[in-house]
Amino acid sequence: MATKENINPNKIARMAGFLYIILAPLGMLGMNPFDPSDVTTRASNIMASESQFRLGIMSALITQIVNILVVLLLYKLLKPVNKDYSVLMVIFLLAGVPIAMLNQINQSAALLLVSGADYLTAFSPDQLQALAPLFLDLREHGLSIAGLFWGLWLLPMGYLVFKSGYIPKILGILLIIGGFSYLIDSFTFFLFPNFIATISLFTDFTWLGEIFLALWLLIKGVNVEQWEKRALESA
Repeated sequence: MATKENINPNKIARMAGFLYIILAPLGMLGMNPFDPSDVTTRASNIMASESQFRLGIMSALITQIVNILVVLLLYKLLKPVNKDYSVLMVIFLLAGVPIAMLNQINQSAALLLVSGADYLTAFSPDQLQALAPLFLDLREHGLSIAGLFWGLWLLPMGYLVFKSGYIPKILGILLIIGGFSYLIDSFTFFLFPNFIATISLFTDFTWLGEIFLALWLLIKGVNVEQWEKRALESA
């Protein structure tokens, strides 16, 4: 049943769930598949897999566009719980989007360095093979900066889900855990770079809360009666 504002919470929930789910394959396509420890191999892999490399760049950019749509839908869905926290959720996510998108310049730079363009003849092949992986490493640093905001937006969202009454509380708890995991991962990357592999053992499941929330919204939707009650209370 829709409210007086003609908002159908389950329609919004399922749209948000669907878009949230497709972030997983988009994110996988946007990952760098090359071995970070072998400079020569990474440079040759870029040249040999240019189409895959370009697909990864486009996938990463599309991911951020989908992220914007997801957070706007979740704002509509969670605003009845607390408008201020909902706005904070949107701000944190949107702050990370331009960082993540501009970060793809580093990946594009790596591609340009192995492109064989005439203006690159000033550099020796060895220099180019060293510079291309450098930009891929800079991309990893950029991802860790964006990861701060990927963690921060999950904290108010987790709180809103937990307090909502129309989405299971356990999903809110998992989202908050995921948010702190992202933050730990990012801070460890910069403060204790030699410790990151150990920390990652504990933060590899940051995505669980998001995946479960996406599946719940897509399959189950929300408790419409409770959502409408919240919407009337916040009107």
